[in-house]
Amino acid sequence: MPSPSGGHLEPTDAMTYTSHIQRILFRNWALIFLFLLIIAFSLAEPNFFRVRNFNNILIASTAILLLATGETFVIITGGIDLSIGFVMGFAAVSSATVMQHLYARGDGYSELFCIAAGCITGLLLGLIPGWVNGLLVARLRVPPFIATLGMYGIANGVALKICGGFPVSFLPPLTGKIGNGFIAYYSPKSGLSILEKPIFTERADILALNGLVPVSVLVVVVLLVIFGFVLSRTRFGQHTYAIGGNVEAAVRSGINVPRHLIKTYMCSSFLAACAGVLLVLRFTMGNHTQFGATYELFAIAAVVIGGASLMGGTGKISGTVVGVLLLATLETGFVIVGIQVFYRYIAVGVILILAVLIDQLFPDLVHSE
Repeated sequence: MPSPSGGHLEPTDAMTYTSHIQRILFRNWALIFLFLLIIAFSLAEPNFFRVRNFNNILIASTAILLLATGETFVIITGGIDLSIGFVMGFAAVSSATVMQHLYARGDGYSELFCIAAGCITGLLLGLIPGWVNGLLVARLRVPPFIATLGMYGIANGVALKICGGFPVSFLPPLTGKIGNGFIAYYSPKSGLSILEKPIFTERADILALNGLVPVSVLVVVVLLVIFGFVLSRTRFGQHTYAIGGNVEAAVRSGINVPRHLIKTYMCSSFLAACAGVLLVLRFTMGNHTQFGATYELFAIAAVVIGGASLMGGTGKISGTVVGVLLLATLETGFVIVGIQVFYRYIAVGVILILAVLIDQLFPDLVHSE
């Protein structure tokens, strides 16, 4: 059998080479599938492969990316957080309410101050559900499913109480400009411009204008880099994997497991709050997200598709990002091609089951380094 270098492989070498190829395929099956989806949708509808469409996919993925990143930490420890969708809604209505009240008072507060105060309030309040979840799981030994399911209802109820069941609107106009802005713009007529959006009057020029690097996506990328570094390069990340791999061994090695679990659930809750604040900036309103369960279920699906095991001990932020982008590409592609939306749920279910089967049947290939 010829080798990549032009020589011949012995039987043992051939088996090793084949095993290496199998490891690459099984470990990166989601990424390969994502590229195949992009190719298939681009062939079916040429308008799919456009900068504007990919920007829309990234912008639509920001909330799920943050939710799934926090969920990755929890799942690696062997737990699960079902509350993140409604924690996101709780943070959204809390931050929007502060912005609305400060802006409506007319006491000379600038729009930027009102927005900053609302964002900080939402992020700080968003830590509370995670702290409570962590206490219930780590100190009181409540199963993660039950503890976070209880918080799921509490966060939703509090959010509904704050907003009265209606979106919190009449926010500072600058809110939407920040959330929907771009770092750079490109137009065939005026070229590249940084931060400042070119103003055109002709319809053709307006349609040809492309935004590059959305502000919301840039914020999410920064957070992903930070939390990815924490998970892969710090002691906190090592302890997270250790607890998920074998909690008894982690205790014997001196890790304060209860304290670490509390921090892990607070990380998940904090990132959910970040997602809520970003939604406020994008839509210029705070919504209690009555469909929050959909957010969290797709976040969990993305983590599993990205290679994390529900048994704990494995998972990466990079894999989670691939899982989220795969689901977002699938949804957008179905819409552009004209496939009915309910097929999306069927496809996600099939992909999720496939991911679990691959993890169960080929664990040595999937998780080998």
